[in-house]
Order: sequence, then C-alpha cells, then structure tokens
Amino acid sequence: MNAASVISVSSKDTPGIPKIARDEITLVAGHGVDGDYHAGAFVRHRSRAARNPAEPNRRQVHIVHSELFDELAPLGIVVRPGNMGENITTRGLPVLDLAPGTRLHLGETAVVEITGLRDPCKQLDVVDQRLLAQVALKGDDGSIIRKAGIMGIVLGGGRVRPGDAIRVEAPAAVGAALEPV
Repeated sequence: MNAASVISVSSKDTPGIPKIARDEITLVAGHGVDGDYHAGAFVRHRSRAARNPAEPNRRQVHIVHSELFDELAPLGIVVRPGNMGENITTRGLPVLDLAPGTRLHLGETAVVEITGLRDPCKQLDVVDQRLLAQVALKGDDGSIIRKAGIMGIVLGGGRVRPGDAIRVEAPAAVGAALEPV
C-alpha cells in the first residue's frame, strides 16, 4: 500500500458545492479551515444551525478519499477534488475505516481529529443526479451506508498542501464505528 497523502485541498467562503481547489489551506485549531464557510466553533451547516446555533461544530473539516472517485468513474459519474464539498482529498487512506477520535497529522503541524461520517445530502445532485444514491446506499437491513467521506475538528493548526503525507494516530480506545455527524 502506498503511503497516505493529500492530493488536493479546497475551500470556499460561501455555502454550497463545489469548493475551490487551492495551493494550500490553513487549518486553525478549534476553528477549521481559514476562510471556509464551514469554519467556526459552532455549527455552520444551515439546517443544523437553524435547529441549534450553539451546537459545537464537529464538522470543521470534510475529508474524502479519492478512491471513491475511481469507484464512481466506471458508472460515468465524474467527480473531481472539491466537487463533493470536501476540504481535503486523500489517496491511500481508508477514511471510512477510521475510528472516531483518530487523529490525522497533515503537513508539518496540522492535526484533525475525526468526529464521524459525512451525512450526504441533495446538494450532490449539482455534481451528478446519480451521485447521492451511490454515496448513501441502502443496506439489506434498511440501514444507510454512507460513503461521502468523514468530518473532523482541528486540534492543531498549520498549512496543508497537495503532496503532504498523512500520519494516522489511532485513538487509545478503539471499538466504536463512525456515525454520521
């Protein structure tokens, strides 16, 4: 297996997708991606903020594995980095298999702690009308299998650039599976 790395970084100061590819992004501890609409100590997603604007923001950074794009390509669904609203696109990191509390060390100093799965929504229709159905699959038991990436909070600030290595630090207590946040 190749070492895990960042292949793209994106941000956007307004809501909606896609996010804009950048040469680098700056992560700010307790805040998120500097200049990104979803940054902040309190929830920024409009539907969640409408319910409880004082809810802590557990969705400061969105991470997607580029292997998902490879999986979608044979179906004729073309997805590029930033298209799904992610801030960091990775390669070689099994993001959906990580446990809550896993810490990802990115670049020289940035650290993101994984809080849960992204709960995909109809905004993905902007990319392709079939995308949402491919990243929110119904399991045989009726459960939803979410494949649209993971969310995290920034513990350590720093710059993140394409090509940066990703070091994974597993949580002390393993066992819990990722849940939507």
